[in-house]
Amino acid sequence: MPFYSKRDLQFQLFENLQVLDLTRFKYFEDHSQETFQMVLEAADQIAVTSLFPLLTDMDRNEPQLIGGKIQVHEGMKKIVRQFGQDGWINATFSYEEGGQQLPNTIHLAAGFIFQAANYSSSVYPFLTTGAANLIRTFGSQQLIDTFTPNMYNGKWQGTMALTEPDAGSSLTDLSTMAIPTEKEGVFKFQGQKIYISCGDHDACENVIHLMLARIKGSPAGVKGISLFVVPQKRVPDNEPNDVLTEGIYHKMGYKGAPIAHLMIGSNDGTEGYLVGEANKGLSYMFQMMNEARVGVGMNAAAIGTAAFQSSLAYAKERPQGRKITEKDPSKPQIPIIGHADVKRMLLFQKSVTEGALSLLFFCAKLGDLAHVADGKEKEEASLLLDLLTPIAKSYPSEMCCLTTSAAVQILGGAGYTTDFPVEQYYREARIHPIHEGTTGIHGLDLLGRKVLMQEGKALQLFAAEIMKTIGSAKEINNLIPFAEKLEKYLQRAQQTCFHLFGIASKNQEEFLADATLYLEYIGILTISWQWLKQGITVQHALDGGSAETDFYQGKLMAMRYFFEYELVKMDGLGKRLVSDDMLTVEMKGEWF
Repeated sequence: MPFYSKRDLQFQLFENLQVLDLTRFKYFEDHSQETFQMVLEAADQIAVTSLFPLLTDMDRNEPQLIGGKIQVHEGMKKIVRQFGQDGWINATFSYEEGGQQLPNTIHLAAGFIFQAANYSSSVYPFLTTGAANLIRTFGSQQLIDTFTPNMYNGKWQGTMALTEPDAGSSLTDLSTMAIPTEKEGVFKFQGQKIYISCGDHDACENVIHLMLARIKGSPAGVKGISLFVVPQKRVPDNEPNDVLTEGIYHKMGYKGAPIAHLMIGSNDGTEGYLVGEANKGLSYMFQMMNEARVGVGMNAAAIGTAAFQSSLAYAKERPQGRKITEKDPSKPQIPIIGHADVKRMLLFQKSVTEGALSLLFFCAKLGDLAHVADGKEKEEASLLLDLLTPIAKSYPSEMCCLTTSAAVQILGGAGYTTDFPVEQYYREARIHPIHEGTTGIHGLDLLGRKVLMQEGKALQLFAAEIMKTIGSAKEINNLIPFAEKLEKYLQRAQQTCFHLFGIASKNQEEFLADATLYLEYIGILTISWQWLKQGITVQHALDGGSAETDFYQGKLMAMRYFFEYELVKMDGLGKRLVSDDMLTVEMKGEWF
């Protein structure tokens, strides 16, 4: 059974995104379509032979805490080492560091394949990539030399250790304490961390935590948070470092990757090492978190894609009923894909997942441009990526909860059983609106910070990019109605923003009360823009005489669906956003 569309991935990267444009930069000049295709083919091979076969078994046989150690599925030992040996963990890093200088866009595309095949198994190596990237970016040469080689080769796991029992999204309240020792840059620790993905497991030899803590005597709040490397076992003597696994969380989905509760310094024996400067830990960690946020959006899109492919295959094979106009019961039943309501649910999945993929790859390319470009191109790529990141994280995360539900609905009673994978996809999708900042946090980030930064420059750039696409679409007769419709909704969105900015100067609480709805509102506008971009690419291909009419017509129908069924949802959201009824602000807890 397919778990993603190879043809759509090719379209997204090489036709719509024009990813080969990146090879004009020196950092990527050794790459070509051939090398990019080799990477994608290698990812597909691993996904098909190693990851997808374990999808169900890793869900049924989840990790267990036995004798103070988390034991994971036996198959993960081979997979973790394979990712290291094949160079996936440090593929985007420089040649000097043993990397391949691969664009993050292609690396993300490979990750999409892995995640669609088996989300749980894909988490292990890419957590290590993020942790190693923090060390190589902000750490001393000694830390780099000590820790990154074995992280790159898959022997050591990397994690991001932020959350505490009383400090989740509110890192201001973080209490894990770092106590200086006589050795420069070496600290002792006291505290605990919860919900640490891959925080302990037996598929690696050591776990390297990139941990946020507060140096004793540091300022209160976020200004007093520092970043440390805290290994589970000391290096190089391999002795325990008093990082104890207190418990393991049993989740509704995504069960194959362990989530640990860690006790730090229970016996006053935990040693760790300061990364960069003291009290700058949160700013350092945001590098990893921002990269991870686009990654979380991709995780959701990948799971949504796998669910779509599964329900599509089922709909083509499952006979049920007859056409509404067919009254003769002796006539054979038709596959359920022939029914309009089933096609509606399939179009919903297709339009959301492929629209989300378009945005995510666009963001990945912006990240690559921010890394290698110069001057105005670099500045605008960075600015636009900052604005789009909360949308790219949250829209796929929220919507793929709904698209996986649609996949279950298409299978009917069968979809509610463990005999088909869609129920697992439905469960696994739900974590993504929580991972790397809840949807509410990202709504506050978008409305409270991103649209206002540099006096609205990012928002102006965003609108200009949409207008550029609208202008191109207006040159194609078939797309003029869609261009005009998107332009109308863009103008309404701009008016809504001006209204909200007026509230901001008077009452911050009222201004941000519906920030999550604003995030949804702008998310719909953004995906509509991405669909119009895809429509332009498709129309050029058809006008050029492409014989792949079924594929391209399917794209146009998905665009039509999004504009007809999803874009219009901005009407209701927009009405709410300009309403002066601030009932959620006025509501009191005791009234519930």
